[in-house]
Amino acid sequence: MHLQTFSTPVRTVLVALVAMAALLITTMSTQAEVRIKDIASFEGVRENQLVGYGLVVGLNGTGDSAGSSPFTQQSVQGMLQKLGAGNVSQEDIETDNVAAVMVTASLPPFARRGSTIDTVVSSLGDASSLRGGTLIVTPLSGADGNVYAVGQGPVTVAGFAAQGDAASVVEGVPTVARIENGATVEREIDFDLNSLNAVRIALQNPDFTTARRVADTINAHMGDDKARMLDPTTVEVSRAGREDIPLMIAELENLRITPDSKAKVVIDAKSGTIVIGADVRIDRVAVSQGGLTVTIEETPQVEQPEPITIGGTTVVVPETNIEVEETDADFVVLEGGDVSLQDLVDGLNAIGVGAEETISILQAIKAAGALHADLEII
Repeated sequence: MHLQTFSTPVRTVLVALVAMAALLITTMSTQAEVRIKDIASFEGVRENQLVGYGLVVGLNGTGDSAGSSPFTQQSVQGMLQKLGAGNVSQEDIETDNVAAVMVTASLPPFARRGSTIDTVVSSLGDASSLRGGTLIVTPLSGADGNVYAVGQGPVTVAGFAAQGDAASVVEGVPTVARIENGATVEREIDFDLNSLNAVRIALQNPDFTTARRVADTINAHMGDDKARMLDPTTVEVSRAGREDIPLMIAELENLRITPDSKAKVVIDAKSGTIVIGADVRIDRVAVSQGGLTVTIEETPQVEQPEPITIGGTTVVVPETNIEVEETDADFVVLEGGDVSLQDLVDGLNAIGVGAEETISILQAIKAAGALHADLEII
């Protein structure tokens, strides 16, 4: 890499790179091999989302208020009637110790009846904290409307809230809680892997090259052309000659391949973090960065009245000093039409560049058509 400067001192930037101050770059000389199970999923092996509505009781005055959350009163009234407490009017129900909540959970693949799963409990009303509460029996349903699990148990809150007459402190989110092993599976999802004539592998990141490498690796392992790429996401493997599909999946998921991906630069403008992929390339380009710095300093002066002045008052006279400093716009030229990420990183290590400056430079180079990569700003 050869640098040619047009003016000195050089107060510039190389070209698209990564900078410190909340800036992270990973440079790889070779791509790593990964297991198929780490970049893809198998047909039928998936989680299912469950949801339910319930009540958390036993709160120490941090529950829903009756005026703001009438549905909590209605839920308490219905629960008491089901439990044989007789007719209880809503006017007689105080909800300071009760909170209406949504309960969510993920049903693992092939979960068996009687196994337990974790649940997340989230407040629906204006409760200030769920700390110390207990979730009452809550059916958890799937997208098909069937109940697959039932949740109950004491909730665990990571955050806290404390309030006084003149100040309050809130740490974390005290209105969201977890229950470890808080739900018991009551219904199993019927799915027999051995009923499949073929196994489909779905890549997490669609890519034609990666899908072809998966198919080639599987064919090399099994000895026949049993795997074929259907699209950039899906690879289908025939079960011909195999009676045990779970055993075949166990073999396939541990095969290693080298995944491919598009060249990409990802920028998090909020934190100033920039991540540049290993395949990013930049054409020959000249980059310049100049700046204007304005410094404003307030130095108010206090003037006192004369000693014998009647009715005199102390006054503050404002005084403002403004300084303007303009830096030179110097150019740096990066020679060579195929500059790799390693070249870019090496070139920037010798020049200090702020995160905001680097983001602006990357956007400008992309607009000029010299950055051969997707630029994604999150």
